[in-house]
Amino acid sequence: MNISNQEYGELAKRVSPPSSMAKTIPMAFLIGGAICTLGEALLNMYTALGFSQDDAGALTSMSLIFLSALFTGFKLYDRIAQVAGAGTLVPITGFANSIVSPALEFKSEGYVLGLGAKMFVIAGPVLVYGISASIVYGIIYYIQTLL
Repeated sequence: MNISNQEYGELAKRVSPPSSMAKTIPMAFLIGGAICTLGEALLNMYTALGFSQDDAGALTSMSLIFLSALFTGFKLYDRIAQVAGAGTLVPITGFANSIVSPALEFKSEGYVLGLGAKMFVIAGPVLVYGISASIVYGIIYYIQTLL
């Protein structure tokens, strides 16, 4: 089936659900901001408990990942995402959600072939690219320090 770009655009408009930017943009801003505010509150709490800035940052990241995975498991993250849209894509929570969601879908296939194998379906390419890019960057940086 060959269709022109214009025909494809018209087809996409017909079958896509309407979205109200006047509603979705403020909600994305508010929910995304609330997630970031929670992160700052956790960071301040861990710092007040006596952790160093680096340790508090690591604990904050772990807490946000845990909460995101927990909310995904209880199907709360999807409900929040329906209201917040792109606001739930705050990098660390959105990434945790993108790893946990496919794992939950395939858990009926078992822990190894379902849960374990499907966990990185979406996030796998991101991890491969990130690790590969960091290796290339590290090699370039090392060569520059030798010169």
